[in-house]
Amino acid sequence: MSRRCELTGKGPMAGNNVSHANNRTKRRFLPNLNDVTLQSETLGRGFRLRISAAALRSVDHRGGLDGFLAKAGDDTLSDNALRIKKEILKAQASAQ
Repeated sequence: MSRRCELTGKGPMAGNNVSHANNRTKRRFLPNLNDVTLQSETLGRGFRLRISAAALRSVDHRGGLDGFLAKAGDDTLSDNALRIKKEILKAQASAQ
């Protein structure tokens, strides 16, 4: 399982541990990933996603999973999130 957010594409970054003596050793900064179940209002069911804490705040800010995916670019979304986005768009089109 990769350490990458399914909604924002956030992944590990590289940097240095710097000691008091200014010795530098390589380290990795990992994203704060959480396994969550987000509910889609259009489809009426939940989806399990592995997303960062910052992405979870963005989803809440944009009014839920449907609102977030509507504004999200396809290049940052994972394959699973793209599939969910297409399902939501298809359901919204058929409802109108």
